[in-house]
Amino acid sequence: MNWREYIESTPDVLRGKPRIKGTRIPVSLILGYFAAGNTVEKIIQEFPDLNRDQLSACLDFARDLSEFEAVVV
Repeated sequence: MNWREYIESTPDVLRGKPRIKGTRIPVSLILGYFAAGNTVEKIIQEFPDLNRDQLSACLDFARDLSEFEAVVV
């Protein structure tokens, strides 16, 4: 899974927040649904234009962010 195929960020849409390509649905919204215990099926019911790959990309995006290393001085 390469989340870059499904997620984009441009300054003119949602003030640059990462979102699912071709939509105005921010990744943070989808991650919030997962954090609340919703299943993929339930999220797709709420957002019928989304698919499993897009939802998986949101999780992969979050995984990449969690691996970010900050240099502490």
